[in-house]
Amino acid sequence: MKLHIIVCIKAVILTPPKGKLVREADSLALNPFDRPALEVALRMKEERGGTVTALSMGPEASASALYEAMAMGVDRMVLLCDPALAGSDTLATSTALAALIKKLYPFDLVLFGTRTADSDTGQVGPQTVVLLDLPMVTWVHSIDWADSGLHVKRRADGFHEEFELSLPAALTVHPRSVKPRDIGLSGIELAFEQGEIEKRTLADLDISPDQVGWAGSPTRVPTWTRVTRERKCEFISGTTEEQVEALVGRLVESGLIG
Repeated sequence: MKLHIIVCIKAVILTPPKGKLVREADSLALNPFDRPALEVALRMKEERGGTVTALSMGPEASASALYEAMAMGVDRMVLLCDPALAGSDTLATSTALAALIKKLYPFDLVLFGTRTADSDTGQVGPQTVVLLDLPMVTWVHSIDWADSGLHVKRRADGFHEEFELSLPAALTVHPRSVKPRDIGLSGIELAFEQGEIEKRTLADLDISPDQVGWAGSPTRVPTWTRVTRERKCEFISGTTEEQVEALVGRLVESGLIG
């Protein structure tokens, strides 16, 4: 059985903004937590055959993440880009992604990273899958084929859990589940010279403008504030017993232990 695997990826902000958030090509990169999901998809393709589609939502500058995914080996790049999507929170983003994924049917598997390096909510994957009404397992460490579809394992809250899912299904891939492959210069050159991004807009989706963007977002980020942390390193001298006694005394004084 040849597979069609969709991997949802994001171009994240490399450095915190000093003022207004502007997503430009030189300030964006492929979300590192999406790399393991891409690697899992590519390994499954190599084992079973089929195609891998990388899907992203964002401004034109987000194309850099898609080209990086193609340099890794994906077959198809799709960018959902529309001014009407600006300001979308995780719910509005999930609504738009789910609507586009339905347009890409048939598919066997939809993969997500566990979270993103900039907003770090971990909400988009599960919310999107709820809207798609697919079976889902999060934080997956290993994947094997089963008669019914997939046999997956995850570790959460001190438990080891195993699930069997029928296809189509969706997973979020734990960042330590696999080591993403290195991207060679030839892959980068091929992606940028021959890769074509399929662009989609809100008009291509079966949703209304009030479901996305600022209008469709119940949560908003009014301001960004850079947080600075001041750290001080201090060495405690003396014998081991003296060092332990001094350290415990400071922890008690600071209220960290009673």
